[in-house]
Formats: sequence, structure tokens, C-alpha cells
Amino acid sequence: MYGLVGGTEGDEIVASVVGDPLYQGVELTGEQYSLADVRLLAPVIPRSKVVGVGRNYAAHAAELGHDVPAEPLVFLKPNTSVIGPLDPIVYPSLSSNVHYEGELAVVIGRICRDVPAARAGDVIFGYTVANDVTARDLQEKDGQWTRAKGFDSFCPLGPWIETDLDPSDLQITTTLNGEPRQDSTTGLMLNAVPALVAYISSFMTLLPGDVIATGTPEGVGPMKSGDEVSVTVSGIGTLTNRVVDRD
Repeated sequence: MYGLVGGTEGDEIVASVVGDPLYQGVELTGEQYSLADVRLLAPVIPRSKVVGVGRNYAAHAAELGHDVPAEPLVFLKPNTSVIGPLDPIVYPSLSSNVHYEGELAVVIGRICRDVPAARAGDVIFGYTVANDVTARDLQEKDGQWTRAKGFDSFCPLGPWIETDLDPSDLQITTTLNGEPRQDSTTGLMLNAVPALVAYISSFMTLLPGDVIATGTPEGVGPMKSGDEVSVTVSGIGTLTNRVVDRD
């Protein structure tokens, strides 16, 4: 496991650690490496669940022809859908319309239930970048979202977890093959991070390592095999993945 410790942009230095920051803590090994010389895995593999939030930006709901929900619209993605930076997004043969959805993701740091919004920060370990990959045609066909959002590789996370961040007004941008596709801010969320933690924890227990994908802004669209998609959240970093065929 590695932790970012310094260096200049483009020449970052990471330190090797042992342990698990969400469970028993970590210890430095004393070894340091250039970020360019290591492979980053997903910064968290949820042992329990990824909770997604749908239609949490009014403009995104509108672009898909949907009304804004009266309450947060939540769904689950399996932990088997999680991959890390530069891992391939595998295009399933069952779909012909797979979309990117760039998002801010919240990593839960302690077991919790019925968390008041004012105390949401007490249970958040940090924040990372997510791509809530969605088979749009299957989402429409099934009438519910489990299959459309649950394929293996449909939840890229990374490049790391930022533990000191105000999530209220972060820029979210997505590029496809270097071309801008999404450009918005978390300040336009219909339900901000504290409200989402309070709402979700009102009916399910959240565990250390659980991830809340907070919804995507407008500008979603299709990807095809060979495409490269990058999601950037200010204050965190950029998550890049390439799309490949399954076969």
C-alpha cells in the first residue's frame, strides 16, 4: 500500500505503508518511490457495498428526460464492480450503450447508523473519484438498475483518497479521448454530502470502507471499445480508464 507524501505535480512521491487505514491503521516502511514507478490499485475495495445516488443534479435528470426525485434516489453497486486507475472497463456483450458518469465518491470511515447531517463529517474517512459506468439500454429495459450498473469493472475508483477536503464546491470534469464531456460542480448537487450520509444511514448501516457515489452532473454519454475516459475532481485528482471488449 502507498500514500502520497510529496513531490511536485507530475513527479509525486509515494511512501510504502503496511496495514489498513480503515481498520487497524498503517505504519510507514521507510521506502519511497516515484508515483510513475508504481501501479495504483483502487484506493478502497468495499467489503460491504457501494451506494449510488441517481439524479442528484437537476441538469442530468433533465438530459435523460426524468423529473427530479423528491428524495435521494439510491441504488447499490456490488463490490465486484470496483476497479482502480488504468484498469480496463470491460464492455459487456449484453449492452450496446455503455455510458461514463463522473462523480465525487465518499469513503465511510466508521460503522454508523442514523447519522445527523451535522455530524456526517465524523463518519467520513475521505473522498475519491468515481466513474459510475452504466449500461443505459439495460437500465431502460430492466426498469431497475442492478444489472445496468453492476457489471464487473463498472465502478472505477481512484486515484487515491483525500482525507482533508471540503466537498461542497468541487469541480467535476470528464473527458473522452481528451475531449471535454462533463464540467460542473458539486455545489449543484440537489442533496449535498451531509444530507446523503444522513439519508442513507437512516435505513441502512454504513460500514468502514463503504463508498457513496454522489451522482453525476450533465454531459453523460456513450463509450466504445478503445476509448479512454478520465474523470477529474478538484482537490483530489484524475481517474483514467480505457474501455476494452470482453472477448
